[in-house]
Amino acid sequence: MGLPSTSTARTLSARLAAALAFASAAVTLYWTLGGTALLDTVGGRVEEIARQRSTGALAVGAVVVAAKAAAAVLALALLRHPGRLIATLATVGGTLLALYGGVLVAAGALVLVGIIDPAGPVDERALRWHVLFWDLWFLLWGAALAVAGLRAHHSALAP
Repeated sequence: MGLPSTSTARTLSARLAAALAFASAAVTLYWTLGGTALLDTVGGRVEEIARQRSTGALAVGAVVVAAKAAAAVLALALLRHPGRLIATLATVGGTLLALYGGVLVAAGALVLVGIIDPAGPVDERALRWHVLFWDLWFLLWGAALAVAGLRAHHSALAP
């Protein structure tokens, strides 16, 4: 069995990226509207902002939801015959998301296994959730978006 075709790989990657982006937007929207389930697994400043319920916190949440939804729409745009600009935006955006998630997963894992000793206190429960779920989500979402963008770029260049 060989590798999937460029079109199949683009379709699968774009759909995965869109699903991960929409799901991430939905979680953020839930927290922005006052939901608290799993909020303690995020910890830090994000948890504080979500619990504030201030106008500023709601505005930040709305902007993040809109950005995640826009990323999902970008991924869906790759299902058609996107031009080079859309393919490039997806590739660059996906690469940045994957790097963000990957760096956070690696750094968090190094803290959890004791290789890095942070100066301040560590919420180990939240950190485990980040390493094994939240930051890994960004890594996978970004990788899927980057692959879809690269495949779309390849298709746009093909005769």
